[in-house]
Amino acid sequence: MKRTIMISSLAALVVIIAFSIFLATRQPVTDATFAQSPLLGKAAPTFAGHELGGGSFSLKKERGHIVVVNFWASWCEPCVVEAPNLSTFAWRERNNNVEVIGVVFNDPVSAAEAFAKHYGSLYPSIVDPGGAIANDYGVTSPPTTFVIGAKGKVDATLLGAASVAQLTDAVKRVQG
Repeated sequence: MKRTIMISSLAALVVIIAFSIFLATRQPVTDATFAQSPLLGKAAPTFAGHELGGGSFSLKKERGHIVVVNFWASWCEPCVVEAPNLSTFAWRERNNNVEVIGVVFNDPVSAAEAFAKHYGSLYPSIVDPGGAIANDYGVTSPPTTFVIGAKGKVDATLLGAASVAQLTDAVKRVQG
């Protein structure tokens, strides 16, 4: 009886260790998926809001620029992976008529501000009280990114944590 318990315990320990090693060594998913959206090819829903830390943003004022709209939240693990990519992309594109705006998805302002400060966000984010902007865009979970062309139409949608290369590719498609 003791031997059976010992063997069972040892087998359980081996499974736990193997699972722990698997979780510790797997790479986070950093590839977003280009996705279909009912908004593709249509005028982007306009929105305006207060930026974290002050200031305001209006999509209407950005007409003539390509706008990358990213819905994110501090509690979202893929958003943690994506945050440095968005900052790098925003910095690289700052002089190329490309604007990046974050939209805080279902997150307290204090948590969003702490997240943006911790990850050194190089682009503004606005709060979305009540989720009105997310509803207009059909966003059900972060991270979700929309690329809006200079004429105000939604030209690309990315679901998941986008890499710098994917963001660059999406903007080149829109510019092309």
